[in-house]
Amino acid sequence: MNYIALDDFKKAWVFRHQDLPIVPEDLALIKPMSASRAATLWASSISKEKDHPDFFVASEWTGDNKTWSTSLDWERAWEAGETQLPDAICEFLQWENNTTVYFCLSRDQIIETRFDVFKRCWQNFMFLADGSLLLGKKRDSVAQFMADGKVKLGNKPKA
Repeated sequence: MNYIALDDFKKAWVFRHQDLPIVPEDLALIKPMSASRAATLWASSISKEKDHPDFFVASEWTGDNKTWSTSLDWERAWEAGETQLPDAICEFLQWENNTTVYFCLSRDQIIETRFDVFKRCWQNFMFLADGSLLLGKKRDSVAQFMADGKVKLGNKPKA
């Protein structure tokens, strides 16, 4: 089984926040991965050694300063109640709406959705911003949402 029911995800409350409602059609496309599926994706795309963003080191792409080309503030837009992911982030990533994306909290907690859903529901996801990575399937550009209200934007190195 690759996914767990949203109701079984221990942080599902972020998608049921009464001030940030999500339409049922989008909720159906927010799919937490099973721990085993998440671990496989994490090991192949993020880190074979570290299990949480707090532990990334410079010897891996995630901790290498060369990966990250820019840093922006996401928190001001969030606090202002902007309903769409800030344009500067979208312009950097340049992903199509139907791109499968992975919001990666840790080795055993990854949420899969589509980029258009993420853009509409980004405020909900930001409750989980603690170094969380946003990866696009078969895409090199990447975003890391930090708890301090910043987002680092960069490109994964070619394998």
